[in-house]
Amino acid sequence: MHILDIVEIIGSLLILAGFAASQLGKLDAHSVPYLVLNIVGSAILAVIALSQQSWGFLLLEGTWAIVSAASLVARVIRRGDRPAPPPTHQA
Repeated sequence: MHILDIVEIIGSLLILAGFAASQLGKLDAHSVPYLVLNIVGSAILAVIALSQQSWGFLLLEGTWAIVSAASLVARVIRRGDRPAPPPTHQA
């Protein structure tokens, strides 16, 4: 296994960790931690896609990174850097 493979797996795991935490009700999909996981993970994968000239993968991951970054900026501007309230669980 090459270092690039390890970095690619780390990027994927960051995105999947945010997704899993959101689905399990541990992270709100609009929270700073969720958005940061998505930005970092997708940016890593976008750079790898660019280096390998994998244009479809670059489109996917680049867009994912840009949308996540825009959401993070909008969240910070609208709400300040306050933590999001914990998710509510309905019985």
